[in-house]
Amino acid sequence: MLRFELLGTEGRARRGRLTLNHGVVQTPIFMPVGTYGTVKGVMPRSLQEMGAQIILGNTFHLWMRPGLDVMRAFGGLHRFESWDAPILTDSGGFQVWSLGEMRKISEEGVAFASPVNGDRLFLTPEVSMQIQTVLDSDIVMQFDECTPYETKGELTTEAQARASMELSLRWARRSRAEFERLANRNALFGIVQGGMFEHLREESLAQLVELELPGYAVGGVSVGEPKEDMLRILAHTPHRLPAHKPRYLMGVGTPEDLVEGVAQGVDMFDCVMPTRNARNGHLFTRLGDLKIRNARHKADLRPLDESCACYTCAGHTDAQGRVSGGFSRAYLHHLDRCGEMLGPMLASIHNLHYYLNLMREVREALDAGRFTEWRARFHADRARGIG
Repeated sequence: MLRFELLGTEGRARRGRLTLNHGVVQTPIFMPVGTYGTVKGVMPRSLQEMGAQIILGNTFHLWMRPGLDVMRAFGGLHRFESWDAPILTDSGGFQVWSLGEMRKISEEGVAFASPVNGDRLFLTPEVSMQIQTVLDSDIVMQFDECTPYETKGELTTEAQARASMELSLRWARRSRAEFERLANRNALFGIVQGGMFEHLREESLAQLVELELPGYAVGGVSVGEPKEDMLRILAHTPHRLPAHKPRYLMGVGTPEDLVEGVAQGVDMFDCVMPTRNARNGHLFTRLGDLKIRNARHKADLRPLDESCACYTCAGHTDAQGRVSGGFSRAYLHHLDRCGEMLGPMLASIHNLHYYLNLMREVREALDAGRFTEWRARFHADRARGIG
């Protein structure tokens, strides 16, 4: 089902290995997000070539389209999207939260209108577990309520955060009961909630640990809170999770966020930022961020990042010695200005490669006992800014 091995530590930072039904994942790891059964604009082969070990799927959206009948016909999400490595699926809780006033939360679950065809739907912990069992994802997330940072301009109060956290705990117990009833052969993770209140986080964590789940996540960050609040929760919560189980920080974030997350004991990350930013001409590099839409790149012959080995920057040499790929900033600027679909595809390849390579460097630094030194150099390089 799941086996996690802690291979080494440096401070709170951890080096590990996670064995799942569809393969082995070296941690710390970044997981590309494939909402609709695809990482937008990137072929599975490209993901494999850039070192992706595990990707995400979205329970809510795959339930809407193509639906469970199609998923059953394929025996799950792996065969449907031609990905034979591990997959993690979220529970649908975040997507339900993002519907805002279009949904109604009760003790039983969440009622809402389908954003696809307007059908009235009801998502519960039991339904979420049933969907994820059909998807056959290696890691299944409990159904939870994502506690907002604010609602209609009003900050979430401690009482509101407590009520939300306690509802998520009750839903966690129901998720586990249904997961076990279905005899799901994969791994169920719990999600620590509690908003921006450390003592609520500790209460949530303590009760989730009693459920003896295979892994745990920190949820309810990157929901509109100031960066200092996110970093405060990041410094408080992950290292308190069980040391012998994988720790997952949901929906975070920038390269700096990932490195600081590792420093605080996080093993697994996901975020739409690499692909979403790529589609908007925002590229990540070793020496800072680059906005390809700026006119100064119109005639720039250089690659995005001269230290990057991705297909977009450095190209690829096949077994016969033939070279393909390797594109200039000028070309990427041209594609973006013309609205050509190749532009965001190449930008997504670069950004995802950057994130995955960043985690590879983190693992190598931890293996060598040099993470503290590497972390300082990383921040210095990113602060320099790219030319």
